[in-house]
Amino acid sequence: MSFGEAFRFWAKLGFISFGGPAGQIAIMHRELVERRRWIDEQRFLHALNFCMLLPGPEAQQLATYLGWLFHGLAGGLVAGVFFVLPSIFVLMILSYIYAAFGSLPAVAALFAGVKPVVVAIVVEAVVRIGRRALCRPAHVAIAAGAFVAIYFLHVPFPLIVLAAGVLAFAGGRLRPRWFTAAPDRIAGAGAGQAAEQLRDLPSHEPPSRAHALRTLAAGAALWVLPFALLVAARGWDSLHARQYRFFTQAALVTFGGAYSVLAYVMQAAVGSYGWLSQAQALDGLALAETTPGPLIMVLQFVGFMACWNHPEGISQAASAVLGALITTWTTFLPCFVFVFLGAPWIEQLRGHEGLTTALSGVTASVVGVILNLALVFGAAVILPATGGVVWFALVVGIAAFVALHRFKAGIVWVVLAGAAAGLGRAWLA
Repeated sequence: MSFGEAFRFWAKLGFISFGGPAGQIAIMHRELVERRRWIDEQRFLHALNFCMLLPGPEAQQLATYLGWLFHGLAGGLVAGVFFVLPSIFVLMILSYIYAAFGSLPAVAALFAGVKPVVVAIVVEAVVRIGRRALCRPAHVAIAAGAFVAIYFLHVPFPLIVLAAGVLAFAGGRLRPRWFTAAPDRIAGAGAGQAAEQLRDLPSHEPPSRAHALRTLAAGAALWVLPFALLVAARGWDSLHARQYRFFTQAALVTFGGAYSVLAYVMQAAVGSYGWLSQAQALDGLALAETTPGPLIMVLQFVGFMACWNHPEGISQAASAVLGALITTWTTFLPCFVFVFLGAPWIEQLRGHEGLTTALSGVTASVVGVILNLALVFGAAVILPATGGVVWFALVVGIAAFVALHRFKAGIVWVVLAGAAAGLGRAWLA
């Protein structure tokens, strides 16, 4: 395919990438492997397995990797940027509407119906990820330990991830059968198919120390320069500078995707720093679920609302927009660095048994972390601090879970149905 053809596809993908990581990966598989035949099945799965080893949104990183595979650095940048770009503007507009007009009765009623749906989405994610990740008793024990650590002991999320990885790595060496992960279902399904031999894709720069140093230097410069300008304009201790540092750290520990990193952000931004409320974080997840692009865009909403709530001497809108852009930049810059740095070593990374075992422990711990998120959100929506069960929220949440888990309904449609239920309830009242 020409660069122009690929460019048009990546631009289109950014507007139709609904459905979370699974839906976005399915869209790329259908379009690139089955319909356009730009890449064969085995090559696609090869890239997918690599991206699932990385922290960050695997669907966005898969698009970046495939773009790099097709047309080098320029192709990877176009694919990765356009995967995110539409959702930046859509979510920015929705965030402003929420912040400026969220107290209006109609908007409040809409979110009253959406919040229990979001709880159901998180619970369904626990079930879905747990079914895949908890393939051995040792993984169940790690997930339970992670839940106890974050829910009862308030252990920081990065420490939980690190401990789970070390434990699984050490346990895998002592008792391999206890920690060996089951083959990935997606890869297993594709492995049995005969890969159609298509045109050879261009080979890129082989792994070398020079390539690694250039990539790291470029990534460091792209991180340092905006940060230096921000510190010069707003100060080292400003909220915007603290956000730059905090969300950079979050981007490096996002194993498990948006739900796990949101649990980490909730623990810090809501609990430790007080940047926004628990209810606002829940509303942000609802908005992110209904927009195209990676679900981890919820962090842009968190950055927006944190600076809207604490403008620090400038207008709320200006502060919030700057906070949203800072959050998005620091969240996705490491994703590009990871892909461009690691792609030349893809075969060695995939064949490293110790790394695979350690990551199986990390994935198991993510199940416990997401369960914590489900309980925190569920308590806020169904058992609020004001006391008593909110029966409307409980019924809507159960109905949404059944629709998602039993009938495999699309997330966007379930969220819209919840919003309609909230508006209908307010109208009848």
